[in-house]
Amino acid sequence: MFLSLTLFSLNRKKMSLKSERRGIHVDQSELLCKKGCGYYGNPAWQGFCSKCWREEYHKARQKQIQEDWELAERLQREEEEAYASSQSTQGAQSLTFSKFEEKKTNEKTRKVTTVKKFFTASSRTGAKKEIQEAKAPSPSINRQASIETDRVSKEFIEFLKTYHKPGQDIYKQCKLFLDAMNHKRELSIEEQSECAQDFYQNVAEKLQTRWKVPPEKVEKAMDQIEKYIMTRQYKYVFCPETTDDEKKDLAVQKRIRALHWVTPQMLCVPVNEEIPEVSDMVVKAITDIIEMDSKRVPRDKLACITKCSKHIFNAIKITKNEPASADDFLPTLIYIVLKGNPPRLQSNIQYITRFCNPSRLMTGEDGYYFTNLCCAVAFIEKLDAQSLNLSQEDFDRFMTGQTSPKKQESDSFSPDVCLGVKQMYKNLDLLSQLNERQERIVSEAKKLEKDLIDWTDGITKEVQDIVEKYPLEIKPKNQALAAIDSENVENDKLPPPLQPQVYAG
Repeated sequence: MFLSLTLFSLNRKKMSLKSERRGIHVDQSELLCKKGCGYYGNPAWQGFCSKCWREEYHKARQKQIQEDWELAERLQREEEEAYASSQSTQGAQSLTFSKFEEKKTNEKTRKVTTVKKFFTASSRTGAKKEIQEAKAPSPSINRQASIETDRVSKEFIEFLKTYHKPGQDIYKQCKLFLDAMNHKRELSIEEQSECAQDFYQNVAEKLQTRWKVPPEKVEKAMDQIEKYIMTRQYKYVFCPETTDDEKKDLAVQKRIRALHWVTPQMLCVPVNEEIPEVSDMVVKAITDIIEMDSKRVPRDKLACITKCSKHIFNAIKITKNEPASADDFLPTLIYIVLKGNPPRLQSNIQYITRFCNPSRLMTGEDGYYFTNLCCAVAFIEKLDAQSLNLSQEDFDRFMTGQTSPKKQESDSFSPDVCLGVKQMYKNLDLLSQLNERQERIVSEAKKLEKDLIDWTDGITKEVQDIVEKYPLEIKPKNQALAAIDSENVENDKLPPPLQPQVYAG
C-alpha cells in the first residue's frame, strides 16, 4: 500500500509540474486577432490587429466625442441659467465694481512697469539664449541626424526614378504628408499614428489601383516610403514627452534586473550554452535585440527582432538536433530578453506598433516574431512563482535578494579543469537534489497515508452511528405459493388434462 501511495504522489507531482510549466506555453491561436480576422494581434491594440483596432478606436472615439458634446451643451445651459438668475441681482452693483476693477488694474500695471525697469534687454536676451541652448540637442547629434536624413533622401529619390511618373506623384504625396505632420505636433501620439496609418493605406491603394504597380514592387515602394518618412519624423515621434513610454521603459528595466536570478532550467529553455556554437548563437541573439534601439526605421527594428529569433531557432536546433517548435521558441526568447535587458524596450515596441507599415505587423514572419516579443514582455511583467515552478516563499526571497538559486559546483571551477570532473560534480549535485525531492515525496506519501486512514476511520464511525440510530428490522419470510401442478384436494373435480390425439390422414 505504501508503494502505491508513493507512486500516486509521484504521478500527482508530475501532473502539477506539467500544469505549472504550461504557464510559458502560448497557443498559436492566441497570437491572432481576437476578432477572428486571421491576422496577428498585438497587446498594444488590446489583442486586435491593426485594421480591427482602428475600427474599434474610431467607434470609441465617436462615442467619446458625442458624450463630450452632450456634456458641453448641458454645462452651457446651466451656465446660461445661472447667469440669467444672477444678472438681476448684480445690476445695481455693476457700476461700482467696474470702477474698482479699473483702479486695481491700473495699479497693478504701474507696479509691473516699475519692476521691469530693473532688468535690461541684454539680461533678458541672455536668459532666453541660455534656455534655448539647454533645450537644443548637441551639435554632433544634429549633424549626425542631418547626414543620415540627407543620405536617406538621396536614396529615396534614386529609388523613385525607376517608377517614372508614379515616382513623382509618390514624392509629392510624401512631401505633403511631412508638411502636414509638421503642423500637427500638438496632436497626441495616437492621432499622429492614425495619420501615418491612413497615409500608408492611401498610398498603397493608389499604387495598386491608379498606377497599376505589381504587388512585389508595391511592397518595396512602401518600405522605402516608410524609411524616408520615419527617418525624418523619428526625433518627434519616438518616445515623446506627452506619453508615458519612458516610465514604462524604466519599469520593465527594473523588473528585468530584479529577475536576474532566473535560470534557463526554470524557464525550461532547451538551449545548452556549453556547446560553443550554441553559445555564439545566444550572444548574436542578444546583440540583435539590443541593436534594435539604434535603428530609426520601424522596418529596421523589426529586422533586428527577426534576426534575433532566427538565431534562437538555430541554437535550439543545434542543442536538440531537430527543428525547434513554437513551445521551445517562446521560453528561449523570454530568456534572451532577461539576459540582454534591451534598452528602451517598451518605447521601441510602441514605436513599431504606431508607425510601422501595418501589413508587416499583421502577416509574415516579421509580424509573427514581433507578436511573440510582445507576449514575452507581457509574460515577464506578470511572471510569478507558479510560472517558474517555485514556491511562493522561494520566489519572494529571490526577488528581494535575500538568497539566490543554488549554482552548480562546476561553475566555480577554472577553465583548465577536466570536463569529466565538472560532469561528476554536476551529477553529484543532481543526486543531492533528487535525494531531497525523494525525502519530500516520502513525507508527503506518509501524510497521504495518514489522511486515508483517518478518512476510513471517519467513514466507519459515521456508518456505525447511522446503524445504531436506524436499526435493521428483519421480517419473517412469507409462505411459498403452492405449485400449479401440486395435488389439490379441494379442486378434485377439475376435468382431466388434455391428451394428445393422433390424426389419421
